[in-house]
Amino acid sequence: MRKVVVQLCVSLDGFIEGPHGELDWHLVDEELHSHFNQYLGSMGAFLNGRVMHELMVGYWPTADQDPDAPAPIVEFARIWREMPKLVYSRTLPQTDLDWNARVVREVVPEEVRRLKAEPGGDLALGGADLASAFLRHGLIDEYRLYIQPVVLGAGKPLFPQGTARTDFRLLESRTFGNGVELLRYQCAQ
Repeated sequence: MRKVVVQLCVSLDGFIEGPHGELDWHLVDEELHSHFNQYLGSMGAFLNGRVMHELMVGYWPTADQDPDAPAPIVEFARIWREMPKLVYSRTLPQTDLDWNARVVREVVPEEVRRLKAEPGGDLALGGADLASAFLRHGLIDEYRLYIQPVVLGAGKPLFPQGTARTDFRLLESRTFGNGVELLRYQCAQ
């Protein structure tokens, strides 16, 4: 059975975005980006909320056309374009989508379980709000948290206030050359 895997960069103080939505504190060098590509290239689909999808659409469709783009950027642009994508949105028209994407209006647990039962690679879930909805329904199997060596002091927390207690089991930890630490957890459901 396929797993739903959340992959996010997190500050030392538990934020996934700065106070104004900024992500400029992410330390993604060639080593880390190559790691992302290897892992994400094996996925069966990307599951994103509207905001995450629009963020990705703003850069990745043409990122590899820059002649100065590093090899990991060129590689991920191809991975992103070719990967099937489900975009969870109540407002985004289907006609606004391209790049192998389709709109899903609601998080319906039975539909997600059917999707997980299909053959293929795991499902990469992106976006904190969507992750919160999946967590409420017990649909997340694993978290891949890339702890960034920075304190933001404020911003959007990884887990919103009021999140029910959830226990995890550490599956892996790895330190990258730039000081980022991967903590990979399985949800104990």
